[in-house]
Amino acid sequence: MMARRLLADRGGSGAAEFALVLPLLVAFLLGTVDVARFLWECNRAEKATQAGARYAVVTDIVPAGLAAYSFAVSDGLLQGSAVPQANFAGASCVSTAVTGTDATAISCSCIGGSCPWLGTANVAAFNRIATRMRLIYPRLTAANVEIRYEYSGLGFAGDPNGADVAPLVVVRLRNVSFRPVLISFLRTNSISLPAFGASLTLEDGSGNVAN
Repeated sequence: MMARRLLADRGGSGAAEFALVLPLLVAFLLGTVDVARFLWECNRAEKATQAGARYAVVTDIVPAGLAAYSFAVSDGLLQGSAVPQANFAGASCVSTAVTGTDATAISCSCIGGSCPWLGTANVAAFNRIATRMRLIYPRLTAANVEIRYEYSGLGFAGDPNGADVAPLVVVRLRNVSFRPVLISFLRTNSISLPAFGASLTLEDGSGNVAN
């Protein structure tokens, strides 16, 4: 008689059903939060590259030799002629050593061909760009930043007022990851953010202050 009453009792069915549904509700809630966080991270990363590019084109050039290199004198190009891509292949600058959030060493390498104009990398200029980007995306370090100077066809050999070329300055993010709350319980790897980047044509390329 007692067993029959226990089997017929439905008093705890609601709690049992809730216990079955609860994990799904929690997963849905955390998933919704993670999607919002991911979009927020992507937005900040994209805006950081835009701010970095804007700052980079009006402040000191990272491959410092480019600012004073004369393609007319050193490469034998006709004064006032356009610098061909064969003479300016472009360069990529990244941090090779970081202390805290700032770079302590920068490596600039040719994108293609040879780059006699590279000179010594300006670590301070690189760090200023990264610092400007961190105002928008605070968790960035110098190791996450790549600055490229790509051929644009602008400028002329022997320019007496600045760099002979006005390259396309591309600021990119690299190795930036996002760790969702939902998968953190599973101890799985983080998700890599897309390779955000922004580009502008070099302006004065001198100084350490930007408007």
